[in-house]
Amino acid sequence: MDLVVALVLGLSCLLLLSVWRQSSGRGKLPPGPTPLPIIGNILQMDVKDISKSLTKFSKVYGPVFTLYLGLEPSVVLHGYDAVKEALVDLGEEFAGRGSLPLSEKVNRHLGILFSNGKRWKELRRFSLMTLRNFGMGKRSIEDRVQEEACCLVEELRKTMGCAPCNVICSIIFQKRFDYKDQNFLNLMEKFNENLRLMSSPWIQVLNIFPALMDYLPGSHNTVIKNFDYVKSYVLEKIKEHQESLDVNNPRDFIDCFLIKMKEEKDNQQTEFTIENLLNTVTDVFGAGTETTSTTMRYGLLLLLKHTEITAKVQEEIDHVIGRHRSPCMQDRSRMPYTEAVLHEIQRYIDLIPTNLPHAVTCDVKFRNYFIPKGTRIITSLTSVLHDDKEFPNPEVFDPGHFLDESGNFKKSDYFMPFSSGKRMCLGEGLARMELFLFLTTILQNFKLKPVIDPKDIDTTPIANSFGRVPPLYQLCFIPV
Repeated sequence: MDLVVALVLGLSCLLLLSVWRQSSGRGKLPPGPTPLPIIGNILQMDVKDISKSLTKFSKVYGPVFTLYLGLEPSVVLHGYDAVKEALVDLGEEFAGRGSLPLSEKVNRHLGILFSNGKRWKELRRFSLMTLRNFGMGKRSIEDRVQEEACCLVEELRKTMGCAPCNVICSIIFQKRFDYKDQNFLNLMEKFNENLRLMSSPWIQVLNIFPALMDYLPGSHNTVIKNFDYVKSYVLEKIKEHQESLDVNNPRDFIDCFLIKMKEEKDNQQTEFTIENLLNTVTDVFGAGTETTSTTMRYGLLLLLKHTEITAKVQEEIDHVIGRHRSPCMQDRSRMPYTEAVLHEIQRYIDLIPTNLPHAVTCDVKFRNYFIPKGTRIITSLTSVLHDDKEFPNPEVFDPGHFLDESGNFKKSDYFMPFSSGKRMCLGEGLARMELFLFLTTILQNFKLKPVIDPKDIDTTPIANSFGRVPPLYQLCFIPV
């Protein structure tokens, strides 16, 4: 009996605390749907498609509103104006990384993606500089991508390979994998599985109620094991680099970081530690591999379905590049239709619909609302990429969204697949180069042949929450 009384009292206290916390902040925060005690607004949301729920709420509460994911409030920014005002105009104030509990369990606030403050600033600055140098100028990154595109073409004559991983590998590890290398296959499998699992309803719920994570079985444990596998591989490579390091001749990203560690060995506050190297490499490796390869897979599926668009790209390739030399980045400015197709692929698939969570780095007054320091900010990239005023019929795959009346490429400020502001993807330049060179090299050498009628191809993602994951499909590469 005493246990029952204690349980009831405990639950009552939790309910009262929940109601007090939610009501005490609501006068300052933007309006939003009324949350339930403890669980917040979770029952009013579709955890299979959170982005869709945000659009529904925005129609009632406007472009800036508050949702409670459990006990904690999140301010949602919906639409280009609100997203740009926060991430660009008030970039410093909105540059914090918001809580994503499963990722924090893996990263422990180390590395780039999920760190904040001094650590994030120093590691991001270093990583940007090193990635720009790409092997300290020994070979331009375009050469590496072109070489990899040629390797991919040879592999596609036999079977489908996955090249973006290899470009990142050559920058980080100074090596590329053979496409049949078991390490390569295992790493790609772990990254692919993690994106799919991180987009599942179960993980969305656990990120809202992280206290359950340590006590319940489920796919979150697979995500953690997969990251542990990748990290153990990266750590092994770091040890190999330590043994063969030549400070006067850095070979790749890991060497550059190890040299920086030596330079700062007497600095007690340094962020250049083995733990941060391990997590930074895992961040760059994962983000640079999975996002680009998923975009490529989704892009090829869309081109498989829309045969008339593929034919126009190939016609432009024949006209500008021909058959007897490899595509290069100089070609891009003379290929407006291909450029429009690449932009439309990224706009249409909307790879990370609600972005990684941000947080405000100080108390912020935003559109007459008061947002306390540390509040999580959710930015709807879907609402920008699928804005029907900027992109008429946004649910239709149409390269015309990026072409003017004369057929010239038309830029759009609404093109934000890499996010925007101070936290935007640091690998954007590399990703865009890879997508252009890989796609043009593939379509220069092959016709894409579906195994079913193109009109029967379903392009609906199989996961639609944290990331949009394309369905599995088959295609044949017919040499031309």
